[in-house]
Amino acid sequence: MRELIGTCESCGREVYCDNGFFDGVHDEGTLLCHQCNEGRED
Repeated sequence: MRELIGTCESCGREVYCDNGFFDGVHDEGTLLCHQCNEGRED
């Protein structure tokens, strides 16, 4: 089952939960897709 969680706050791409696994990153109240999270500097 694929459920829409929200949109990436950086690029606007839709972020989903696929079969119980969150396919994105939630960091300090910010929802990001994996690609945008990888591009961030820590």
